[in-house]
Amino acid sequence: MVHAALALLALQQPVDTAYTARIRELTTELRFNTELTDHLPADARVPTPLKVLGYVPGTVGHLSYVADITRYFHALDDASPRVKVFDLGKSDGGRPMIVAAIADSATIAQLDHYRDITAALADPRRLTADSAQRLITAGKPIYYATGSIHSPETGSPEMLMELAYRLAVEETPFIRQIRDSVITLITPVTEVDGRDRMVDIYRYRKANKNVGPGLIYWGKYTAHDNNRDGIVMSQVLTQTMMKAFFAWHPTVLHDLHESVPFLYTSTGTGPYNRELDPIVISEWNELAFQEITALTSRGLPGVWTHDFYDGWTPNYMFWVANGHNSIGRFYETYTSRGADCHTVKLPDRQTSVEWFRPNPPLNGVRWCIRNNINYQQSALLIALNYMARNGHRYLDQFYRKGVRAVERGHAKDGPNAFVIPASQARPVETANLVNLLRFHGIEVRRADQPFKAGGADIAAGDYIVPLDQPYGPLAKSYFSKQDYGANDPPPYDDTGWTLQYVRNVALRPINDTTVLHAPATPMTADARVKGQLSGASGAAAYLIAPTTESGLIQFRFALRDVRMWASEDSFSMDRRSFGRGTTIVDGIAQARIRQAAESLGLNVVGVATMPQVAKHELDLPKIALVHSWLNTQNEGWVRYAFDVLGIPYRYLSVQQLKNRELLKQFNVLVLPYVSNNAQQIVNGLPMNGPPIPWRRSALTPNLGGVDSTDDVRPGIGLEGMAALSQWIAAGGVVITEGGTSAVFTDYGVTRGVDITPARQLRASGAIYRAVMKDASSPIAYGYADTLAVYFNQSPLFQVDTSTDIPEDQDPDLTAAQARMRPRVVLAFHQKRDSLRLSGLLVSGEELTGRPAVLDAPVGQGHVVLFAIRPFWRWETQGSFALVFNTILNWNDLGVQWPAAPKPTARPVAAPSDGP
Repeated sequence: MVHAALALLALQQPVDTAYTARIRELTTELRFNTELTDHLPADARVPTPLKVLGYVPGTVGHLSYVADITRYFHALDDASPRVKVFDLGKSDGGRPMIVAAIADSATIAQLDHYRDITAALADPRRLTADSAQRLITAGKPIYYATGSIHSPETGSPEMLMELAYRLAVEETPFIRQIRDSVITLITPVTEVDGRDRMVDIYRYRKANKNVGPGLIYWGKYTAHDNNRDGIVMSQVLTQTMMKAFFAWHPTVLHDLHESVPFLYTSTGTGPYNRELDPIVISEWNELAFQEITALTSRGLPGVWTHDFYDGWTPNYMFWVANGHNSIGRFYETYTSRGADCHTVKLPDRQTSVEWFRPNPPLNGVRWCIRNNINYQQSALLIALNYMARNGHRYLDQFYRKGVRAVERGHAKDGPNAFVIPASQARPVETANLVNLLRFHGIEVRRADQPFKAGGADIAAGDYIVPLDQPYGPLAKSYFSKQDYGANDPPPYDDTGWTLQYVRNVALRPINDTTVLHAPATPMTADARVKGQLSGASGAAAYLIAPTTESGLIQFRFALRDVRMWASEDSFSMDRRSFGRGTTIVDGIAQARIRQAAESLGLNVVGVATMPQVAKHELDLPKIALVHSWLNTQNEGWVRYAFDVLGIPYRYLSVQQLKNRELLKQFNVLVLPYVSNNAQQIVNGLPMNGPPIPWRRSALTPNLGGVDSTDDVRPGIGLEGMAALSQWIAAGGVVITEGGTSAVFTDYGVTRGVDITPARQLRASGAIYRAVMKDASSPIAYGYADTLAVYFNQSPLFQVDTSTDIPEDQDPDLTAAQARMRPRVVLAFHQKRDSLRLSGLLVSGEELTGRPAVLDAPVGQGHVVLFAIRPFWRWETQGSFALVFNTILNWNDLGVQWPAAPKPTARPVAAPSDGP
């Protein structure tokens, strides 16, 4: 009766009959819609999507480009005083990102007033209880919906245009309550570059009998991982959303996804992140279950929660809300494969009746894009109306989560602060970490003078992160050890991310509340480390310690015409000790050396004479960064690191590796992780049907750009493998990582290296302790005996290190065999109980002692195989130098290898001795 009454009230407002008829035609069954979205009201002053775009969202075969979506929102802004559009900035590709605010006209006229209220509530330290309650009473909740961060999930940008119109125009009590009591924010497309490429691909497939490429490039660097950048804030997309959060402090940030039937509303299976306030977990459940009840009562099948995602890792985009005392949540609805229809065929595990899914999705029904839009929009309207009815309570909870965060910082059991020494081996990376905290809104102070707290000596200038602040729990989450249990539900993503470990930065928790009142000054600008040049004037050489800072490789390429060497042993000069791998710079360019050192934060010491130590020249390499057309997700992170640091390279695809003359132009080839399937990387996709291009054309104006090909299907190929092997044997160096290492082990390029399948091991995206096995290898220069590394389940290298040599074997043969043995540079700790640093580890004995980084000589060249992921998601700066050392020393990786093998007393076996 209630729903019927609402529908009757809706009919009292003129209805756009043509638009409404199309909604009903496009919905495959009546039960896949609700009275909230089965019509569209008419308003002669405000244009519908049909009037501006020429079609009703949910029309099979139609998707809009970003420019048209943006044009529609600006048309709403022009026509309605209830809508105001703000620019958020530009994407990597130069496309506009927007946010539209929708509310009653009086609220729109006072948006700054309401933004000021939520900003004030975000920091309870500046409020009394009474002043906070006055703000809560005067304020309005802000509900921020974002669409299509994952570009293949195409429905939400279409839906959000219609939702915006409905919120601006419809006069039912249900919608008016939303408009009067909530400020709705909409960013219709979050990944704008990927959206346009996805529309191109959809159009290409429609024109070519559903034959076409997948979405190989989304944004400039990241694909699906654009929603795994919430910790490090490296991508323009994430940075923009973080800035938008601080501009509005929304009560809810709601991300719209499409992957599972028919509508999942997020709560997660747990384990929940240990630093989340229990209030937000309760809010997730409250919002989800009221939606399930409301939608199920309206007859919609397949609305459920719980059994998807976990709530553990704080790297998702909507954690800009969860990490800042707001509510981050998401829907997963059922994709319509672009803008098409299909018959639903689900496995039993998705249609079974469970406590969290008492009304499961249905098999055998026809599903089209309009059904998806109906589900998304109906659910969002129910969420918005619930927020309208409970808005002041949610504002109060937003405020109280900040209060509780501050109180946690005063807890007697601590920690009460983290201290990050400013003077440590990697001061630039230390400053970068501090600046990342500040970007998150986490307050950092610098000690004004030396003092003691919690048994620690804090020096003047050290960085102090007090935890009695609204975002203190977020800092604690980043710096705490993660303990993911063996009996916890299977993880959805990484299980460990402790930042000081993966960035190789020293910090210390302080369990002493006096640190909160120590003499320290809040930082108001980012930290910057200025390098210096000291020592002898008119120096014959300049020395740079091997700190493993990324500035070392930047320095080498900045002064490419200046000769430099790496010391092969430690040495002393002018009463100072210098470690193995010290960079020795020719003293001819003092002014340029000083300038580069200061800008890169390097300490450079001038000496009067050239050091008398074994050394090799740091020959500048020509680098190729190679991608596969299977996907570019992981090489994108490597490419991002190279671009940020200014490391020059040429971008190639695996298809070009068969060109032997092209290979001769390079010294180092970097092949990042593609997959664990070596055969697919080599063979590519099946060569059935016509070529599948990735190229800019009239039909696909947004493809190309980063790279192009006439056919994405070929892989390296056997011809490419042969050419690559020859190039390596002639002196080339390949750097590869993860399961893609199998390309070289399975196809016989490297000898003495195998990959062993895991049996019971569970090492899911976590941080483990590795030990340096060969400090004399140039790959290891600058590193201590142990290092925290990121590893995710595979590969498990098995290396033949046998040196069983007959005593009467030809010495030259013995030396040649020894030189070709794989060289284990870094290995996982040999004791299971010492292996895990942060995250999940089960059956760790399968990982103990195995190579983490190894150098496999091939002829005159090398294949350097990383079991670890040294460039993981811009998180693992602590392991960057393992790759950079390989690049800088590419022509001398065999230094101090092999160690002299010792013949055994066993004579060469006679033929009659047989096996």
